[in-house]
Formats: sequence, C-alpha cells, structure tokens
Amino acid sequence: MAADPDPSEMTRPRVSTRDPAEVRARLEAWFVARTGGAVTVGDVHAPEGTGMSSDTVLFTVTGPDGVAAPHVARLAPDPDAMPLFPDYALDHQYRTMAEVAARSPVPVPPLVAHEADPAWLGTEFLVMRRVDGVVPADIPPYTFGTGWLAEAAAADRARLQDHVVGVLAGLHAVPDARAAFPWLDPGRDALRAHVDGQRAFADWVLDGRTGRLVEAGFAWLEAHWPTGPFDTVLSWGDARIGNILFADFTPVAVLDWEMAALGPPELDVSWTIFLHRFFDDLAVQFGLPGLPDFLRRRDVVGAYEARTGRTLRDLDWFTTYAAVRHAVIMTRVGLRSVHFGEATMPASLDDLVTHRPALEAMLAGTYWDGVPA
Repeated sequence: MAADPDPSEMTRPRVSTRDPAEVRARLEAWFVARTGGAVTVGDVHAPEGTGMSSDTVLFTVTGPDGVAAPHVARLAPDPDAMPLFPDYALDHQYRTMAEVAARSPVPVPPLVAHEADPAWLGTEFLVMRRVDGVVPADIPPYTFGTGWLAEAAAADRARLQDHVVGVLAGLHAVPDARAAFPWLDPGRDALRAHVDGQRAFADWVLDGRTGRLVEAGFAWLEAHWPTGPFDTVLSWGDARIGNILFADFTPVAVLDWEMAALGPPELDVSWTIFLHRFFDDLAVQFGLPGLPDFLRRRDVVGAYEARTGRTLRDLDWFTTYAAVRHAVIMTRVGLRSVHFGEATMPASLDDLVTHRPALEAMLAGTYWDGVPA
C-alpha cells in the first residue's frame, strides 16, 4: 500500500487548465453583451481549501456606477483537465437551485444566469452572486485541529450541526419531488436507478482497469440490498458541510449541485455522516484527535427523525454505499493527480482510495465496532 502523505504537505489537486486572464476577458465580454453597458470584470481567482469537481471562478463585476459586486461562475472542466465527472449538466444544476429557492427555506446563492452557448468560455456555464461566508476546509481537512470550525466552542459546533440537519430536512420536505424536479426523475425506482448510475460512473472511471475494492463494494451492495420501499425526495448529492457557506455557524448558501438526484432521504443523511467520518478517520490516521463528538451518526439521525417525523432505515447499507461512491470519486481524483504529474501510479488502484481501511472494514462488517455511534 502506498505511504500516507504528510498532512503538512497537503496541497489542492489541480482542477483547471484555463488561463485566468483569458477567462476574465471572456467573462467581461459576456457581461457587456448581456447588460449592454460598460462592465468591467476583475479579481479573477479560484477558491481555496475546498472543491475539485468543476472549475469555480470567483470575480467581481464593476458597473458604470463604479460599485464592484462579487460573483462566482461554475464551468465544466476542459476535457484535457481530466474531469472528475463525465457530465456536468449545468442547466440541471441551475434549474435545481432555482426550484430549491422557490420551494424551500434552504439558502442557495442568488442566481444570475445559465449560459448554454459554449462560444463565450468554451463550455456552458452558470453565474451566481457571491455570498459572504466561510466553509469548513477540505485541504487540510477541518478535522485536523486548525481553522474556525475545529477551534470553535463545542456549543457552536452543535449549533452548526443542527442547522446542517435542518438543510437536509428542508430539501427533503419539498413535496412531490418527481414533479418538482422532472429533469432528475429516472422514471423508475429511484434507488435502483441511483445505484445503476453510480455503477456506470465506476465503469467510466475504471475504463477497463481493475479496481478490486470498488468491485467488491458494488457486489456487497447487491448482496445486501435493502428491502424498501423508500421515500423519493430531492437528494442534494454532495451533502457535506464543506459545500455549505456559513455565517455565525448558520448556513447562508448551499453549494455544489452536480450530484443532485432523486432518491431516498437516507442518501443525503448517510453521505453527510460518512464524509465527516472520512475526514475524522484521516485525522486519527495522522495521530490527531479529530472531532469525534461532531456529526455522530446517532446524533444526526436522531435530530433528523425528530425534525421530519421520518424513520431512517438501513443506515449501515446506505453508509457503506456512501463509502463505495466515495471510493469511485477518490479513484478518479487519484488518476487525475497521476495525469498531472502530482503523483505516481500505485501498483493497485485500491491504493488511490484514501479511506481503503474504512471501506474494507465496512464490507467485513467490523467498521462500527468500537466506533462511537
């Protein structure tokens, strides 16, 4: 197995191959054409500490009044940037955020426009107003003992946790999700369609290579398939605290909708729980205490069920599914790092799965032994 990285040397994997100066000029031309006025785009840069699925560009737009307004654009990566996902469906992301804003109390960034014409930036893109706030960092992870969340009082972290549960509950309360988000409707059993889609995504990532751990994960899921039936709700998809902007520990914008789908509420709840466990396990791996009293499964599930009146079921299965899905993503992230010369190809693709020991323990039925619920 490959050696563990030094946490002090962690850097953000390369995401974009685009020239910021060219992006600035093209964005400015788009704004001028759209508004018909004298507009200047400046301060173009990428966010730090989180996110690697798509090109996210932060910038300001200054109008004739001289006032600079902060904006953000999301673009599908260039094909030569070895994108994390095969399809970004930015129009679906835009429409999903618009409906979330209209149908729920969940905060999303104010939407400006979705641009389908690739002539402007070389791909379709969407533009939003930037919201002031902070996010728990991925690199280095917020569980590593530094940063605003790790250094916060326990009561403030508990308040943030309660608000996160409220975000999930608010999204899942949108009535008749199939009618509200028809572009996400698979037209059949939502859980079966979701797993089939992730299986296809895994095949795309592996591209004929052997990923024994990923294959074992999907085999385990099929062998332990939950009985159901489950409610069908809007699933945010990448439901983790690193995709929420906070102000005073309160969500002010829910971000990153490229994994949105329809499915059981357990999808989002288990993803939220597992992605924290992923970072917490990583902290322990480096000899750090992590945040073991934060986002515990028992606490998150209890708070969600009390808030919604729903009973969540088969959480072991759904948490394992989250770990399998994340293994596919980590495999792609690792292959991208190899592609850009940031890492060397390991002997086994399984070594690209940062949470390999955790997933192996889940498949063996031993992961939760001795782990606080």
